[in-house]
Amino acid sequence: MNTATKLSGFALGLAAVFGTAYGVGHLADPVTPAADTRHEPAGHGSDPHGGSDSHGGDQTGAAHLPGGLLVSDRGYTMQPVDAPTGQFAFRITGPDGAPVTGYEIAHDKRMHLIVARRDLSGFRHVHPELGADGTWRVDSPLGGPGVWRAFADFTPSGGEPLTLGVDVTVPGQLQPRPLPAPAASTTVDGYTVTLTGTPQPGRTSQLTLTVSRDGKPVTDLEPYLGAYGHLVALRQGDLAYLHVHPEGVPGDGRTPAGPAVSFAAEVPSAGSYRLYLDFRHGGAVHTAEFTVLAGDAPAAPASPPGTRTTPTAPTPTADAGHGAPGHGHN
Repeated sequence: MNTATKLSGFALGLAAVFGTAYGVGHLADPVTPAADTRHEPAGHGSDPHGGSDSHGGDQTGAAHLPGGLLVSDRGYTMQPVDAPTGQFAFRITGPDGAPVTGYEIAHDKRMHLIVARRDLSGFRHVHPELGADGTWRVDSPLGGPGVWRAFADFTPSGGEPLTLGVDVTVPGQLQPRPLPAPAASTTVDGYTVTLTGTPQPGRTSQLTLTVSRDGKPVTDLEPYLGAYGHLVALRQGDLAYLHVHPEGVPGDGRTPAGPAVSFAAEVPSAGSYRLYLDFRHGGAVHTAEFTVLAGDAPAAPASPPGTRTTPTAPTPTADAGHGAPGHGHN
């Protein structure tokens, strides 16, 4: 039995520019898609780009919504694809209904797939491979039972960045984990990462993350996805999605390779957010996680309303590392 849960996802670019695109795939049994999570704007009209989604809804106003709230947007649609057990597969179809096979490279990749479990105890950022038929495939990024939100970040050739998002459910006995309390530092794989700065709703804030190891600053961070750090923020409850990149570019003659990596970010509302910083050092990618509060709103409940366990027997799935289920990279 699936746990049908509606989650909203959205993407913001650097300094609150909306538009990175996160779409989804389908993982073969035991994972099945949850209910359609498309959020239609009130009052529909013709798609400004000439397309319509596969559910028959025109999308006037979609351009005014954060990305990731729609299965279809501007004529582009995510379509789950059956795949062997242990794989995650999907297609993006274009305004003509055919699978899209041409994509722009953004941040060193043509497709960025992010998945996160609803209680935010699992997180993965992977990069699927594109087949000649327009199907994206990747080893399962889902780390255990629960409802997961999947986002795909892509830019079709000659088009604009898009965000498509959907929920998938891994059956089994769900054991929700409370959101960790806000803290200014965290450790991962022997590294200590310290956060300074506080996000403020509706305006740009600078967040700086400083990496050290064994008490010494790390000054030789390695480029990852065209930067010295990659930051994702998810809002607790609806998993609204904020995606930013750091200031400066490796090799530009002015951006140091650590220990500090600064980001300009704008969150859309007050609330609790989980930050995930990916950085590369020693030939490996590490992910540091933080809980932060934006604005004066109190922290949201640790388990969002509607979270429940599925009655099927547990289906153990190995964690992907870093001490949290589903945490890793491709």
